[in-house]
Amino acid sequence: MKRLAVLLAAALAASCGGSDTAPTQIATATTTTETFTGTVQPPINGVGQFDSHNFTVTSAGTVTVTLTAAGPPPTIKMGVGVGNPNAAGVCAVAASSAVEVAASTTTPALQGTVGSTGTYCVVVFDTGNVLQPVTYSVTVVHT
Repeated sequence: MKRLAVLLAAALAASCGGSDTAPTQIATATTTTETFTGTVQPPINGVGQFDSHNFTVTSAGTVTVTLTAAGPPPTIKMGVGVGNPNAAGVCAVAASSAVEVAASTTTPALQGTVGSTGTYCVVVFDTGNVLQPVTYSVTVVHT
C-alpha cells in the first residue's frame, strides 16, 4: 500500500510541472460608437424626405441605434432604420428594421444582431410629421 501511495505521489508531482505551450488567447469584439448628424427636409411634392449615413461592421455582433436629438420641435417623432446601401447608394431598409420614435439619450430605437461584416446604413426619415427642416443626431453602436 505504501508503494502505491509513493507512485501516486510521484505521478501527481510530475503532472504539476510547467508547460512550454503558450496559453490560448480568445479574441474579443471591439465596440465601435459612431454619431451622425444631419437634417431631414420637409416633404417635396408630398414625398417624405430622409437622410442616411453608412457605417462599416468588421465583425458579426450586436448593433443599437439611438436617436439622441431631433427638432424643431424637440418632441417630434422621426423614423429610424438600419439597412444596406443599394447600388445607387440609397439606404435600403426592410420594414421590420425601421421604427418611429421620439429622441431619447438613453433608450435605443433599434437593437439587434448583425450576422456578417460589411457596409450598413442608418437612415432618419419623415413619418409625416416634418413641416420644416429637422436637425438630428443618431448614435450607432456596433461590435
